[in-house]
Amino acid sequence: MDAPPFLNVESSLTGKRWRLRSDNERLGLAIAQRLDVPEIVGRVLAGRGVPIEEAERYLSPQLRHLLPDPSRFKDMDAAAARIAAAVQAGERIAVFGDYDVDGATSSGLLKRFFTAIGVPIEIYIPDRMKEGYGPNSGAMETLKGRGAQLVITVDCGIVSFDALAHAKEIGLEVIVVDHHQAETRLPDALAVVNPKRHDESQEFTYLAAVGVTFLLVVAVNRALRQAGWYTDTRPEPDPRHWLDLVALGTVCDVVPLIGLNRAFVAQGLKVMARRGNAGLAALADVAGLDEAPGTYHAGFLLGPRVNAGGRVGRPEYGPELLSVDDPEKCRELAGYLDRYNKERKEIEAEVQTEALLRVEQSGLKDDSVIVVAGEGWHPGVIGIVASRLKDTYQRPAVVIALENGTGKGSGRSVPGVDMGAAIGAARHRELIVAGGGHMMAAGLTIAAEKIDEFRAFLNARLAKDVSEAARTASLGLDGALSIDGATVELISMMEQAGPFGAGNPEPRFALPSVRLVQASIVGENHVRCILIGTAGRGRLTGICFRALETPLGEALLGHNGAAFHIAGHLRKNSWQGKVSAQLLIDDAYRLV
Repeated sequence: MDAPPFLNVESSLTGKRWRLRSDNERLGLAIAQRLDVPEIVGRVLAGRGVPIEEAERYLSPQLRHLLPDPSRFKDMDAAAARIAAAVQAGERIAVFGDYDVDGATSSGLLKRFFTAIGVPIEIYIPDRMKEGYGPNSGAMETLKGRGAQLVITVDCGIVSFDALAHAKEIGLEVIVVDHHQAETRLPDALAVVNPKRHDESQEFTYLAAVGVTFLLVVAVNRALRQAGWYTDTRPEPDPRHWLDLVALGTVCDVVPLIGLNRAFVAQGLKVMARRGNAGLAALADVAGLDEAPGTYHAGFLLGPRVNAGGRVGRPEYGPELLSVDDPEKCRELAGYLDRYNKERKEIEAEVQTEALLRVEQSGLKDDSVIVVAGEGWHPGVIGIVASRLKDTYQRPAVVIALENGTGKGSGRSVPGVDMGAAIGAARHRELIVAGGGHMMAAGLTIAAEKIDEFRAFLNARLAKDVSEAARTASLGLDGALSIDGATVELISMMEQAGPFGAGNPEPRFALPSVRLVQASIVGENHVRCILIGTAGRGRLTGICFRALETPLGEALLGHNGAAFHIAGHLRKNSWQGKVSAQLLIDDAYRLV
């Protein structure tokens, strides 16, 4: 039998049932006592299913405990041996990367590794508008024409059957390094390294492409060491110096922060804080980041700027920024990416407005899966707009940008609904030209005349899953706090259980029976509140992002002094040298 909803909230203002992540107070207390940490930290770990015997390592994830032998992955040894041979023979090596942050960090990581061992390589990032996602025959021809003998694809390639077959025909050897969903059939490549291969153990399917790329670097480094490549004048590099790139790509690809990923991010953020990567340091400066970076800064300040080049600007700027050391060049590139990011926001807002209007006017909002298309929409922002539609309607969404009868689409899903598998099935039925992805996100290419049939297919295939996801939609909470208890000191305690992200959610607390003394609109569509506790005790600032014209935002703005249960994350807020606690509001329940 299900436990009763927390604070009796069966259906909140966002339509969710509130639940405690753990009702095992005894386990939380036992963890706290064993590790000598505050009880609230023990409760948070218990709420994430951390066994007491693993709690110590969970709080201090180390690569030496969690990094597997790269040889455990299929084709890894073959890939490492071939790359090591190419290095020793002086062959021309090229890297073909995706244009998102995961692809940029993977490409930048390989560039830094090869530079460190004195081997020049070329990075090729496809133009999103002209080439679309993944390897294509034209790009393979281009790389062959430039003298490349070996191509390594990163964050793409696992379903690029035609392009890689063409590469083989023209004499290019290809190694695929990817983490997207694989099919039973693999592309015809020299090696295919992907933890989601069907013949893998499936233990490391949670890795981002940059994590798989890091394992490849470790394997190649070992192969070169065994071959006697390193000497006193050509020392062996330490891949740990590039964990900042691994952390950035892992956070921004929103893969689960569990297992090895926790070590990658925890240790990578420490490396990032040292500002040894000139490109990341320049990017932090233009983003106004003047404190030790965390997952929030990586995901919402640095990542979007790296992404912006691939969305609306020059896709090669991201990897270039992450792999060069000239401070002046880095400042120039960071400036470009910052301007591209501003442009991206403007374009995104326009497409989002049009998409929302189309959904409302056409009745698509009642579909299980929202599929909306528009002529002239910029393909670089459709993924973000799909995410916004998904959040607005609490169901999967696909946004398609049409041009000359062809659409480039991007989909985002909700927990429990496998978008990647559905897109794969649509490809097999020839409803789309190309496409793939993973459970929560996917991309596709489609003929305009197939969109209605594609929409009907997705709705028929996913309706049951979407209905079940909506029925069981809940908001996980780690406990209740008074406003007096929402302090900077508590936030510091909570940080011991980080890094937080997908798979290791940031602690969320409910503040019961608080009142709003002020609520106002800030920015374009955010709602800022001043909360006070029972009998007027305590005062806390809260902000609810992108809440304007949502039931939650409207209730906060129209509070009329009513009492609410408010749920959200606590964050430190620095202003004029003073640090205070602030609540990022996720949900609320209005009391009668």
